[in-house]
Amino acid sequence: MTREPTVRYSDRDRLARVWDAEVLRFTASHPESERLWREALPHMPDGVPMLWMAKWPGPWPVYVSEAAGSHFECVDGIDHVDLCLGDTGAMCGHAPPQSVRAISAQLARGSTTMLPTADAAVAASLLEDRFGVPSWQFSLSATDANRSLIRYARQVTGRPRILVMDYCYHGTVDEAYATLDADGLVVERRGNIGAPVPPSLTTAVVAFNDVPAFERELATGQIAAVLIEPALTNIGIVLPDAGWHEALRAACDRTGTLLIIDETHTLSAGPGGMIARDGLRPDAVVVGKSIGGGIPAGAYGMTAEFAARVRNSLDLEEIDVGGVGGTLAGNALSLAGIRATLGEVLTPDAFDHMIAVATEWTAGVQAAIDEFDVPWQVTQLGARGEYSFLAAAPRDGREAAEADDFELQQFLHLHALNRGILMTPFHNMALMAPTTTSADVARHTVAFREAVEALFG
Repeated sequence: MTREPTVRYSDRDRLARVWDAEVLRFTASHPESERLWREALPHMPDGVPMLWMAKWPGPWPVYVSEAAGSHFECVDGIDHVDLCLGDTGAMCGHAPPQSVRAISAQLARGSTTMLPTADAAVAASLLEDRFGVPSWQFSLSATDANRSLIRYARQVTGRPRILVMDYCYHGTVDEAYATLDADGLVVERRGNIGAPVPPSLTTAVVAFNDVPAFERELATGQIAAVLIEPALTNIGIVLPDAGWHEALRAACDRTGTLLIIDETHTLSAGPGGMIARDGLRPDAVVVGKSIGGGIPAGAYGMTAEFAARVRNSLDLEEIDVGGVGGTLAGNALSLAGIRATLGEVLTPDAFDHMIAVATEWTAGVQAAIDEFDVPWQVTQLGARGEYSFLAAAPRDGREAAEADDFELQQFLHLHALNRGILMTPFHNMALMAPTTTSADVARHTVAFREAVEALFG
């Protein structure tokens, strides 16, 4: 399925000129990255280890030689402020010393044995303290955690389907690659690769912030679980309306539906994500990416009631072949990373600093928008901020998606990259680490103003 490109900026000739100038600048300053990319082309599609890496702006990707804290140096010797931070995977900064020490020590003792270590219970206790649910299991990613909870929800409720928000993101979970068409029917999300079955068989979809819509779907009695981000983050930041979370919790209680909250990105809101900040009451919680200090790690927690229903529904003889877990899940190395990262790096004091510099970033973006009277807006979610090509903040995923302008976005990202600033790929988001400084933010403020002036000045 294809669609016409969205155009939010009318002067396409001007956009083409400034884009061409940035491509020339990038080409001249990144010869070593070009050399490595050309060497890689015969061995990997588009010369990259994951095809989506070909989507970075510019004729080839930047190759990194070293990353530490909130900076990295590319192979051409250019220092970059990293506001992408591995799209949350490095939210604690690159190579945080506390995590590196714990991970290195465990690696020297053995990384995986399929047996528990003392770190496991400590990590689970730290997660309980932050998110309020007591029973935890560990995975290699938030995607794996979401898949496990979806299976468990269907197992204990006997219901066949789940409900997600339109334009949500929960990793590579098949059930979540669903959207609504113009007639309100559930269809595959654009770009979905090789879907196993039509998503309408497994999934109901409603717009974020639409209370009557989820109430109708839950009233069917067919929904095992609602899987949500407490704020949309991968289509631009879309914040919940006042009362939306409370209405969703009440509808789940009335209909016996489980509520799963995926805090993988919204952990930026604070040490316990939006759950702790806003007093949310999920039946299950998913976290991943950042909690391992930069190595693969994910976790999912359940209330005591949900955990008991899960355990009582499983036979010990067949517990290893039910489609939940994996040989490396809960490995010693990941658990050492989780314990150190939650205990020593992503602390409440660290979040105070991260949110403060994110507020500075947001103010810098808003200042340029105001100076040039640009019809854009900027939204902040704790340590994370994002601007969109809309005059007012979107209320649902479709509104956010229809505000996109891929060519405009690519220019803004390449412009930033040419000035030593890396933004989160494929949307206009910046994330702060405990190591991000006001000086780092100021570099973005200057560069963003230059980009806006190039377009509107």
